[in-house]
Amino acid sequence: MAQPVLQLPSEIWNHVFGYLSPADKFSARASCKYFRKLVDHGSLWKDWSVVLGFHKGTYNSRFWATLRRRKVTSVVIRSTKAKDWKQLSQSLPSLTTVVMDRSSHASLDCIKDFPHLKRLAIRSSHTSLLLDASTVLQPQQLTHLSMCDVTFPTAGMAGFMSAVSPFTNLTSLVCHQMGIFEETIWMVHSILDRLPKLKHLSLSVVQTRCAFHNISRPTPGPLGGADAPVLSSLELIDCIDHSLPEDAMRLMPGLKTLAVFYRRSHQETPERRPSPDGHHLRAWLSDLPQLSTLVIAKGPPVKKYVTSIPATVTGLTLCVAGLSSEDMAAVAVQVPHLLHLHIDPWPSHLGARTAQIPQLFPKLKSLKLRHEHVPERDFLHLHQLQDLEYLEILDSRPQLSKLADKLQALTKYRLQVTTSPHRRDVWSCPCVGQVY
Repeated sequence: MAQPVLQLPSEIWNHVFGYLSPADKFSARASCKYFRKLVDHGSLWKDWSVVLGFHKGTYNSRFWATLRRRKVTSVVIRSTKAKDWKQLSQSLPSLTTVVMDRSSHASLDCIKDFPHLKRLAIRSSHTSLLLDASTVLQPQQLTHLSMCDVTFPTAGMAGFMSAVSPFTNLTSLVCHQMGIFEETIWMVHSILDRLPKLKHLSLSVVQTRCAFHNISRPTPGPLGGADAPVLSSLELIDCIDHSLPEDAMRLMPGLKTLAVFYRRSHQETPERRPSPDGHHLRAWLSDLPQLSTLVIAKGPPVKKYVTSIPATVTGLTLCVAGLSSEDMAAVAVQVPHLLHLHIDPWPSHLGARTAQIPQLFPKLKSLKLRHEHVPERDFLHLHQLQDLEYLEILDSRPQLSKLADKLQALTKYRLQVTTSPHRRDVWSCPCVGQVY
């Protein structure tokens, strides 16, 4: 390599490398020892996670040394063997995020070997796990807990609550496919009662299966006092319109984010069953005066609840079937200050209606949509969005790069266009990623 290039300050190289994708960083790293040292700087791998499969046995010392230089603090481990977990804890003792992609009694017993752990995800357990305060070395330090397809030795709410209650400083709790058949509203109430610092809650909605659970009980009232819940984000997976009572959101009046992933769309509902009417969703939205982000996937037609969407919403995701021009116009009336829009009327498409977006939502800063079935002329109308900074095209096609170049030229290269999905956050539960 030419000497003048080597004389550039390392800070400049770090800035340049910061624009590269992980694949390009690896290519630059392989070119010479000098670049290898620069590329391994911790600032270039911030919030980066490594996936460890241990498919070929243990990793060598150089591999672990590289991860330490990059200051990796987040891992996904796909092994249930205690020896693999021991090597991980000895090589990367400063980990703060651990995702157990497969879990067992042996692997769960090794969690206490990570003294700095703040985020723990447990997934795909084929045996019941005994999770309690002794699982983590410092239970008060844990702020994020995610469990999916996990069962406990003691079935029901009592066993579940005894497992999560020791982690009193949790700010995020994800519970999917837990096999608990308690009514959802009582699950929410119990969780908020025991975890007063919780800000984000994500639940798989369980439809009651026996007559006992169908006995009507009064809806819990708002939790008050000095330890009142500060929940600001609620996510409901596998939902139907009657999953929660009409007045359920009065328990959480401070919600700023609501995401509802319905079990089926209006068009998928069998004819022999009554189609979802959106009645409960209308009531939920009416009781959320501070809502700023709303996500609706599948579910009832937009026209059934659009007039209840709070005007405070600035971020909106609609992955719904049968979205008409009238629906889009009605949404625009309800959310005049919308800044972030993700619109995906699967299995239909926007088509020429894409050209309406600049007039309906003129303040957009970010937009996600599909290009399929959209005429080029209508797609290029998006350049009229004067404040648009980021555009993500959800479907990838060979000709999209040329179309993206045209759109960027029309915006004088102010607009960042992404034609392939971003790397999925390893912390995000697959239950959510598979929905939209």
